[in-house]
Amino acid sequence: MRSVWITGASSGIGEALVKEFATKGWKVLAQARRRERLEALAAFAPEHIVPFVGDVRDYSACEAAAHHAIEKFGRLDAVIANAGISHRALVEEVSLAVLREVMEVNFWGAVHAIKAALPYVLQQRGWIVGVSSIAGFRGLPARSGYSASKFALNGFLESLRTELYETGVSVLIAAPGFTRSEIRQKALTAEGLPQGESPLPEERLMSAEAVASAIYSAMMKRRKYLILTSQGRWTVRLNKIAPGWMDRIVYAYFLRENSSPLKREKDPS
Repeated sequence: MRSVWITGASSGIGEALVKEFATKGWKVLAQARRRERLEALAAFAPEHIVPFVGDVRDYSACEAAAHHAIEKFGRLDAVIANAGISHRALVEEVSLAVLREVMEVNFWGAVHAIKAALPYVLQQRGWIVGVSSIAGFRGLPARSGYSASKFALNGFLESLRTELYETGVSVLIAAPGFTRSEIRQKALTAEGLPQGESPLPEERLMSAEAVASAIYSAMMKRRKYLILTSQGRWTVRLNKIAPGWMDRIVYAYFLRENSSPLKREKDPS
């Protein structure tokens, strides 16, 4: 029976991925920091889901997670580096500590999980998935650290995919568009506090379950990229051919957000 290790499993896309794979009959190691959330998730399919409490920022915790998967399942076919956080603040206002925190979780957390899982995934000629973002292809205003972390993740995964060219291992860069989840409520402010509310109409966004289903399908087809939503695909395409025009379009879009950091007060002089 195939097995997968999923990070950031306690909510949003990660939780939906755990349920998607468990429903498909996979054994799942579900990693996150919130024990109570993981225990509740494991109850969804206790014969398939094994919770593991650990912080992806700590490489030793990721090594322990990989070893735990081998102990429980005897093999590890796939790793999905999904854990992530965001922030919303202008570069001129955001604390450097916030930018480092976002990079630690989104980039280094993914690197830690992938590095720890790689020897076992190689044995199975399996799958490596990084849950990136449209922000990894087009920088978003007031999300400079988030965009930078996803650009870095994309480069890392593309390099890894090329290194593994003749091994049979598939490397998927999955880039969801805006998805209903807790990520915006927990997004860090300039000072590093959760902003507490979403600036977007969450009810109109793609569901985490739809994203998880699309990722599973892309994995089974051994695709290299998955760019979700028509808005996301057009953003990536147009940014390649008309970056200046896209600056204006993206600026206008995010200017309309509730409490947008782009809404600077006009200088009365």
